[in-house]
Amino acid sequence: MKNAYIISTGSELLLGTTPDTNSVFIAARLMELGIKVIGKITVGDNNEQLRRAFQVGVESADIVISTGGLGPTFDDLTKIVASEIMGCSLVLRVEEEERLRTWFAKRGLPMPDINLRQAMFPAEAIVLANSKGTAPGMYLQKNAKTIILLPGPPREMRNMYLNEVEPLLKKDFAADMTKIIRKNIKIMGLGESQVEERLGDLMNCPEGLSMALLASQGEVHIRLAVEPHNDGNRLLNELTAKIVEKMGRNVFGFDDESLVAKTAGLLVSRGKKLAVAESCTGGLLGKMITDMPGSSQYFWGGVISYSNASKQLMLGVREDTLTQYGAVSQETVREMALGIRKISGADLALAITGIAGPSSDSSAKPVGLVYIALAHDDSCDVKELRFGLGRDLIRLLSAKSALDFLRRQMEYN
Repeated sequence: MKNAYIISTGSELLLGTTPDTNSVFIAARLMELGIKVIGKITVGDNNEQLRRAFQVGVESADIVISTGGLGPTFDDLTKIVASEIMGCSLVLRVEEEERLRTWFAKRGLPMPDINLRQAMFPAEAIVLANSKGTAPGMYLQKNAKTIILLPGPPREMRNMYLNEVEPLLKKDFAADMTKIIRKNIKIMGLGESQVEERLGDLMNCPEGLSMALLASQGEVHIRLAVEPHNDGNRLLNELTAKIVEKMGRNVFGFDDESLVAKTAGLLVSRGKKLAVAESCTGGLLGKMITDMPGSSQYFWGGVISYSNASKQLMLGVREDTLTQYGAVSQETVREMALGIRKISGADLALAITGIAGPSSDSSAKPVGLVYIALAHDDSCDVKELRFGLGRDLIRLLSAKSALDFLRRQMEYN
C-alpha cells in the first residue's frame, strides 16, 4: 500500500478563520484509492516552514500532496520550494505563457509580468490544467517519489484533483490500488469524537489494515482498507463486525449506500407509504426523498407549513396549541405529524419544526432547536434536537435526522 503526506499552505489557515477543507477532501479520496495518509501539516507562507514540511513529506511518504501557494506573488513559494527539494530547476513553459496571456486577453486585461511565475515548471513535471483559475498545478515524479501541487481555493483544488490528479494516480499506481480491499461503514446520530470514543482500542488496527474517520454533513464514515494477503478478508470482516457491535443502531449503511436509499428500501420492503409535514426545512426533506428515482412508490407527498396559519389550515394544528406552546414545540410537531397522516392516509408521517436562524426571538428556544415527530400505527413519537450550526446545516441535518428517525423505527420495531 502506497502512503501519502499532505501539506496545507497559507497563513490564513493558521488564523482560525479559514477551515482546512482541502486536506479532508484529499485524504478521503486517497483512502478510496487505497493510498494511506500517514501525516499532514499546515504551514504559513514561509520559506523555512515549507522547506521543512516538504523534507518530512519526501522522507516519510511515497506521495506528497500540497495545496496553496501557487499564485503569482512573491509569498507564493510552494512550487519553488518543492522543486528545490526535488533537485529540479524551473524553466519557462511557452505553452503555459500563451495560456496565461490568452486568459487575460479574453478578459480585456493586461497581464502583469509577475504572472509569468505561474508558467515556470521543472522540465520533468506534468502541468495540471486549472479550468477554474489562473494557477496551474504540478505532478512531478523523481527518485521514486511523487510530488503533487494543487491550488488553495477549494473549488479550484477539487476540480483539478478529480480531473487531472486522480487519473494520473490511478495510472501510475494501478498495481497497488486494484489489490486493496475496502469497506465503508456509515454512521448517523453520533459525532466524530463520539465515534472515536466508542471505537476505543479498535482504532489500533492490525498490521496491513487501516482506518479513517470522515465526518460529512451529519454522518460519520468509518473507512477501512486492508492490504491483500491470506487473512485480508477475514481481518476486514472481523473488524467490521466489531465496529457494528460498538456503533449499534447508529449504523445505517455500508459502502455507497445513502441514508435516503436505505430508508426507501425499508419503505418498499414493508409496503409502507410516507407523508411529510415541514416547517423550518422548507421542503428539503421532500426533495431528498423525491431525488430518488421511483419514490412515488412509497412517498405520498408533503406539506410545507411555514406559518402558523398554514399549520392550522392545512394540518389541523389547534390555535390553542400554537398560543400556549408555540410553533416550535413538541406539542405542535406532534399535531403536524398526526395531521398530515390523517390527510394523506399514509402509513407513516414525519413532521419537522424548528428554529434555523439566523436569529431567535426567545432565549428559551435558541437557534438550532428542532423537533421531529413520527406518527405510526396508534402512536406518535417526538424527538428534540439541538444543532449549534449555521442555517443551511441546521435545515440539512434536521431533514437527515428525520429520515434516520424513520429508518430506526422501521428497522428495529
